[in-house]
Amino acid sequence: MSAPTLSCVLLTMGTRPAELRRAITSVFEQEGADVEVVVVSNGAELPELPEGVRIVQLPENVGIPAGRNEGVRAAEGDVVLFLDDDGWYRSTDLARHVRERFGSDPSLGAISFRIADPDGGPDQRRHVPRLRVGDPRESSVVTTFLGGACAIRRSAFETGGGLPGDFFYAHEETDLAWRIMDAGYTIEYDADAVMYHPAVAPTRHADFYRLNARNRVWLARRNLPWALVLPYLGTWVGLTLLRERDGDALRAWFQGFREGWREDAGPRTPIGWSTVWRMTRAGRPPVI
Repeated sequence: MSAPTLSCVLLTMGTRPAELRRAITSVFEQEGADVEVVVVSNGAELPELPEGVRIVQLPENVGIPAGRNEGVRAAEGDVVLFLDDDGWYRSTDLARHVRERFGSDPSLGAISFRIADPDGGPDQRRHVPRLRVGDPRESSVVTTFLGGACAIRRSAFETGGGLPGDFFYAHEETDLAWRIMDAGYTIEYDADAVMYHPAVAPTRHADFYRLNARNRVWLARRNLPWALVLPYLGTWVGLTLLRERDGDALRAWFQGFREGWREDAGPRTPIGWSTVWRMTRAGRPPVI
């Protein structure tokens, strides 16, 4: 098989110019594989960027999934890497590794990278997309991937319909991952594909709890057989009540949960039961 071409899409709000340059530099420093760099400005002015960067300027903040979709449209690679503007690649060999992985396995739809702490701390367990996290340095088949630390085959991305733009933030990767799996592709957590990202709490995002809950409902309504919708959402209601003690956070979460039922979730294309079985065999049945 011929080696696939690579593109890297970086989405930015323009608020971290030094970090953005560091991320771009880490892509340009890759050895053994050329990588096209596409920077999407999500409704913000961009600082001066290195020569050779393709720029997509959006007039307003359209959210993470819609912004990344625009980056994919502008990119030319057979495989697209998504990189957060405050992350960077640790090894100059990552692009070659990614190209070889996709070039050798036509059924591979996406790989999720291992995120390492640049300050030498332990890998955060929440960045490993499997129920039984175990050792973050062990690779495995998974049922989702990390949006800012991944590589995805363009044909799988397009077959899955891209990221759901209306989600704005939260669970958009899982929505696409389930559709990719339903199309017959596999998704892997690749512990040998490593990137750096500072340890930050996801709750730093405005509307984290509301969007997290709303999109959880949309995810189920769009993708699950009706027999699994209520068990899946019931599990997450229970987990939220067990985990969260802050009253304001719970109110925001349940506000989003109600919105998820009241508002249009978009097209409903439920995955097949064979896909449910594949997800179960991979260790994460779609009831959690």
